[in-house]
Amino acid sequence: MSRLVGLFTLFLFAHLSCKDAPSRPESRMAFRYNQHNPITSLDPAFARTQNNIWAVDCLFNGLVQLDDSLNVKPCLAKYWSVSSDGLSYRFTLRDDVFFHDDPAFSNGGKGRKLIASDVVFSFQRLLDETWPKPGSWIFKGRIATDSAFVAESDSVFVLRLATPFQPMLQILTMQYASIVPFEVCTFWGRDFRRHPVGTGPFRFKVWAENQALVLIKNEHYFETDSSGTRLPYLDAVKTTFIGDRKTAFLEFKKGNLDYFFGLESSYINELLTADGELQPALSTDFYFLKNPYLNTEYLGILIDAVTSNNPVQKANLLQIKKIRQALNFGFDRAQLLRTLRNNVGRPATSGFAPRGLPSFDEAAVNGYHYDPVRAARLLAEAGFPNGQNLPNITLLCNNEYLDLCTFIARQWEDLGIKVNIEMTETALLRERMRNGQASFFRASWIADYPDAESFLTCFYSKNAAPPNYTRFQNTAYDQLYEKSLLETNPARRYTYYHEMDKILVEESPVVFLFYDETAQFANRRVKGLSRNAINLLSLKKVQIER
Repeated sequence: MSRLVGLFTLFLFAHLSCKDAPSRPESRMAFRYNQHNPITSLDPAFARTQNNIWAVDCLFNGLVQLDDSLNVKPCLAKYWSVSSDGLSYRFTLRDDVFFHDDPAFSNGGKGRKLIASDVVFSFQRLLDETWPKPGSWIFKGRIATDSAFVAESDSVFVLRLATPFQPMLQILTMQYASIVPFEVCTFWGRDFRRHPVGTGPFRFKVWAENQALVLIKNEHYFETDSSGTRLPYLDAVKTTFIGDRKTAFLEFKKGNLDYFFGLESSYINELLTADGELQPALSTDFYFLKNPYLNTEYLGILIDAVTSNNPVQKANLLQIKKIRQALNFGFDRAQLLRTLRNNVGRPATSGFAPRGLPSFDEAAVNGYHYDPVRAARLLAEAGFPNGQNLPNITLLCNNEYLDLCTFIARQWEDLGIKVNIEMTETALLRERMRNGQASFFRASWIADYPDAESFLTCFYSKNAAPPNYTRFQNTAYDQLYEKSLLETNPARRYTYYHEMDKILVEESPVVFLFYDETAQFANRRVKGLSRNAINLLSLKKVQIER
C-alpha cells in the first residue's frame, strides 16, 4: 500500500502544470488524507455523505458558512437581513467572487463573476423534479409557492419562506446550498459530478474513481486570513480511497498520510490509551484532537398505538413504558465508553439533542444514569420481577456495532432481561426501520445543521420515517415543536427544546447511548486544523510545515 501512496504522489505532480503550482516539487504544500468510502459525486446537490461533503467543501461555497463555534458567518454574501415576520431573507453578495475556469464559459473558458441569478439557478436546480437530488429536502415544504428565489439585482438575492423556520440560516450553510454556475451545469448535465466548477478555495484537477482525487489551489480565491494573506495556504489536496481502515492507519503511521480520522476496534488501542489519550509512543510525530460531534447514538424502539395492525408490534412488550425506562437505567454508559471506545464520546444523560449544540444544557434536562436498583423496580412494576416471564427481546444490529450491543445486552441480562442480537446488513436494517419492520434497532442521528431541531424533528408525529423511525406520537411534544419553529428569541426557543427532550426522557422511545466525539489524528507538521461539532474537514486555513 505504501507503493500505492507513492505512485499517487507521482500521479499528483504529473498532473500539476507549471501554472498550477511552484516549479520545484519540494516547495509544494499538499495535504494527504484517506477516505474509507469512495466519493460518489462532486456535485454539491449530492453531498449526502461525509466523504462527498469534505470534497465539495473544498470546491464550492454557499451564501453563509459556519465558524468552528457553529456561528453563522458571511461567505458569498457580505451581509443579510431577515424580515420581522421571518419570511424574507435578503442577501447582499460580494463583488469579488469568480467561478473556477472551465471550457463551458464563453469568455475563452475563463471563470466569470458570481451574480445573484446563480443563486436562483442553484436553488431551483435542487428542486428540479425531473432529476431528483438528495439535497432537495432543505427547501421542500418551507419556501413560498410563488417567487421563492428572486434576484433583485446582480448583487442582491432574496429567499422567501412559506412559514417562519428559525434554522433556515443554518440550513444554508450546508453543502447542498452551494452555488454553481448555470452554463457549466447545463454544458455538462449529469456529468457535472465529474466536472465540478465552484468558487471554493480549491479547484478540480483529476479524479480516478475509487482510487484518488486531486484538487489544487484556487489562486483567485476571495477569502483572506486576519493579516490579509489570500487563502488557501495549501497548493493541493490529495485524497486516496483505501477501504481497509487498518491499512490506512498503517499508512498514516508510516508518514504517507498527513491526517487520519475515526476509530475502529482493530487499531484503537494502538492509537489511544484506555483513558482516551494519544499513546505516548506516537506523541513525537502525531497529535490527537477530540471534540464534540453532533451525533447521538441510540437504540430505537418502534412505538405504535395499541390498536396497531402491524404484526411486528402485536407481541412487542417494549410498548410498556416502564420496560423502556428499565432498559435506560439498566446499563453503564460510562463503562461502555471506557471499554469499547477508550473514552471517546460522552454518556447520553441529558436527552436526545447532543452535547455540542448551542442549546445543550445538561442541567436543564435530567436524563438516565446507571441505576440497576431502579431498573429492577421498574421491571417489577411492569409485572416482570427479575425479568420473570419476560420474553426474549430481539435487537437488530449491523456488524460495526456488534460489540456495543453485546456489551449492553450482557448488563441487561443481569437484570433478567434477555436480548437476542440479530445481525442485519446495514441497507436492510435501514429498509426495515423505514417500513416499520424493526421493533428494536441500533441507530444514530447526525445533525444536518447545528440546531437541536435537526434532532428533535425525529419525534414529530407528522414526520414519516425517516426521520421518525420510532413512529413516536405525543400531542404535547408536537405543540412544543411547532411553537419552537416560530420562536425568534433563542432563549425561549431553547426552553422549548429542553421541554421536548424531557418528554423524550419520560416516554423513552429510544435507549439513549452516547453523544459522539470526533477523533482526528494529524502529523505534527500539519497546522491550522479546524475543530467543529459538525465534523467538517475545512482545509482553507491548513498549513504544512516543511
